[in-house]
Amino acid sequence: MTITTSGTAAEARDAAMADDAAMADDAAMADDAARWAALLARDPRADGRFVYAVRTTGVYCRPSCPSRAARRENVSFHASCAAAEAAGFRPCRRCRPDEPSRAERRAEAVARACRLIEAAETVPGLDAMAQAAGMSPFHFHRVFRAVTGITPRAYAEARRADRAAVALQRAGSVTEAVYEAGYNSASRFYAQAPERLGMAPAAYRRGGVGARIRFAVAQCALGALLVAATEAGLCAILLGDDPDALVRELQDRFPRAALSGGDAAFEAWVAQVVGFVEAPGRGLDLPLDIGGTAFQQRVWAALRAIPLGRTATYAEIARAIGAPAAVRAVAQACGANRLAVAIPCHRVVRSDGALSGYRWGVARKRDLLAREGALAHEGGSPARER
Repeated sequence: MTITTSGTAAEARDAAMADDAAMADDAAMADDAARWAALLARDPRADGRFVYAVRTTGVYCRPSCPSRAARRENVSFHASCAAAEAAGFRPCRRCRPDEPSRAERRAEAVARACRLIEAAETVPGLDAMAQAAGMSPFHFHRVFRAVTGITPRAYAEARRADRAAVALQRAGSVTEAVYEAGYNSASRFYAQAPERLGMAPAAYRRGGVGARIRFAVAQCALGALLVAATEAGLCAILLGDDPDALVRELQDRFPRAALSGGDAAFEAWVAQVVGFVEAPGRGLDLPLDIGGTAFQQRVWAALRAIPLGRTATYAEIARAIGAPAAVRAVAQACGANRLAVAIPCHRVVRSDGALSGYRWGVARKRDLLAREGALAHEGGSPARER
């Protein structure tokens, strides 16, 4: 969803739940059994969360260090390099745990480029971004895409669209907002606006005035289901116990839009969504009006990449988008998702496997994962959503 309103009690609750889940995800590696398992697996995802030391050699290493495995009784775990050194151990010369990892160096380089993009009034060229990252243009483009999942230009365009969305709320006119956001011409902004905003810029600026949103409420195995769509595609899939509460949530989100019931074609969309919820192996071959900020889009893209029948932790998603320190921001982006099941935030769990932080209830999350797990076990293969 693109349009946002002031925070509601429900949104505050969702953010708090997501924050609690993220903190629990961070704390999971405090358990020595989990640390030992990560060490045996040479799991690079555990790097930066702890180090291990070997009494017989006097050195400490990253969990992913390729050195020969030590005996369990000779291994101790430490929360940081400083703690290991305070205990009398020295850093391994092979994995160099006291220096940034290759993934961390890449993430920091991309972060510098992102800061350049966000501070620039106009989109900087590839050479300037690569120079900020300390890489050649070709190498930078490849690394940026690997870390973020999108190209540097796509990220820059998304950030510019974010600035335009904010400017539309305060500027005296659409034209003023367009140039304040860094667009060189209004035509380019207007061409991108329906995809980024979900409606015309003028309608967005007036809180959705003139925008048409079709919606319908149905029943499914998970309870009440509200499906809504703009001209660009599905903009909301909401789950709950009370159909009227779901309609009120949609109205709060689009206070001045024209909400209407759907026609026969839209009813077919609703039926397809219901079928997808009941049997996720069918896939959902419908357009989505995802919207969101650039960061949220990166998180949601990572969620959609989680295979059917699998789960990921908040920390794993943060590392997948190249922002390992942004675990809480990832959890909040999951909580901001308004396209239940289509953007599978239910596949994100805590590191200890606990199911929490789902805005539509833990029972629904458990049900969805059970359905998907059974399908994956049977060898089902869902169609890719658009």
